[in-house]
Amino acid sequence: MHFLAYIIVYPILWLISILPFRLLYLISDGVYILLYHIIGYRKKVVTNNLKLVFPNKPEEEIFAIRKKFYKHLCDMFLEMAKTMSISKAELEKRFILKNPEEVRRLESANKSALFMYGHYASWEWSLQLQTQTSFPGFAVYKRLANKYFDKMVRDIRSKYNTTLISTKETVTKIAHNERKGIKSFMAFLSDQSPKLSKDVYWSEFMGVDVPCFTGAERLAKKLDLTMAYIKITKVKRGYYEAEIITFTESPKDYKDYELTDMFLREVEKQIHEAPEFYFWTHKRWKHRNKKPN
Repeated sequence: MHFLAYIIVYPILWLISILPFRLLYLISDGVYILLYHIIGYRKKVVTNNLKLVFPNKPEEEIFAIRKKFYKHLCDMFLEMAKTMSISKAELEKRFILKNPEEVRRLESANKSALFMYGHYASWEWSLQLQTQTSFPGFAVYKRLANKYFDKMVRDIRSKYNTTLISTKETVTKIAHNERKGIKSFMAFLSDQSPKLSKDVYWSEFMGVDVPCFTGAERLAKKLDLTMAYIKITKVKRGYYEAEIITFTESPKDYKDYELTDMFLREVEKQIHEAPEFYFWTHKRWKHRNKKPN
């Protein structure tokens, strides 16, 4: 069944990927009408999330943000498909690193760096950043249940000397590289909602207490890795900019969870600036009422 789904969907994605951008965004407009106005995909989740974190915004503004978000979501989905065939030159034109000198500086220190990402703007197209460095890149991801789609995703995201590693093999792989003297840049999407446990770290995110992933910070401290935030902004439709905001090259100098909180504050700033580009369909605040006393 998994293979059948793959052989049906893959040709469609490939055909979408070879379309010119003008036609791609016309299709995105149609998908938006279907997703938002007809199907109403996760509209309740999005609305509840927006009302929760923006309690003082009038309903009209909440609905306006919601519409803009769904338009961006459809664009991003089709841009992900476009990644299958987009040329390096085209991607470099559409996803620009504002401070490439910071890559040079981090490389010159001959030290591995851990880059934290939020689900904001276009984290998918950030694979272009790997073209800026000679260091091998590793991106942490959750394996897909369908092994054929999983391979497709790994192939797409591994275009420019980036290797995807599952969450379970992250520590082992990175520790092995460090022992061998292999310096690398690692990408972590760090704003998901973790499973609840007794010792999970809770922090305020957009005014709400939530459990937080701390794996990036713990790994950085264990292996003495540079920690940075990749700030991605949407300039206009189909065009993005990224900036490397380096937190520290000495993570052990910081108190536990301080770097995780620094990351959350950076994501919050972007959400307040342009909330429509955050991933509101994600149930980030689902555990908000479950904090132990």
